[in-house]
Amino acid sequence: MIAFKAIRARAEKRKGGPRELEKLLPRKPDLKALAKLSDDHMLSEMTKRVFSAGFAWSVIETKWPGFETAFLAFKPAKLTFQPDDFWDALLSDTRIVRNGAKIQSVRENAAFVQEIAREHGSFGKFLAKWPSSDQIGLLNLLAKRGSRLGGNTGQMFLRFVGWDGFVTSQDVVACLRDAGLDIAEEVKSKGDLAKVQAQFNAWANETGLPYVHLSRICAMSIGENHAV
Repeated sequence: MIAFKAIRARAEKRKGGPRELEKLLPRKPDLKALAKLSDDHMLSEMTKRVFSAGFAWSVIETKWPGFETAFLAFKPAKLTFQPDDFWDALLSDTRIVRNGAKIQSVRENAAFVQEIAREHGSFGKFLAKWPSSDQIGLLNLLAKRGSRLGGNTGQMFLRFVGWDGFVTSQDVVACLRDAGLDIAEEVKSKGDLAKVQAQFNAWANETGLPYVHLSRICAMSIGENHAV
């Protein structure tokens, strides 16, 4: 495997130098801030990622105020007490994207968030305690106990709430394969995910960088995103 310093050097060259690359990196993850995020914020972000999957993100963003109203500000306790009629009415609510399976996922994820909050104090506290070295374990839990939170949707949810992890985007996978990791072009199998996790763990130990920075630098080191 290529040392991460070589990948970083390539990203720096593509983006105009070390300082320019640093400007493109997100803030370092803040576990204290993550632990303080409310459960309604968590459910809101889950819902946004679920509805954005396979759909134009810009459309979801434009309609999002309507989502907030229609889904009662994503208060898990309120949503779990709503009768079937409430959920049936959403199927014809023009404020949101009327996808029955995704609407049902909000109901199921409201219960999921409440369950985790009862077990750990809040969903944010639960995430803040989960180690980045076992992201695949966390993704497995999201997929099994949550609704429609498997695959890339779960990864993007974690990224948007500020949890420190990687995303197996096309460019990140291309970077890993170029570095010598034997994985498919689309990472879907448990075996490939385990290899990706192990490599990011190794790079984290090598560099001391957060996983989100490793992932972003990896993505910027390859593919068509040359421009500064």
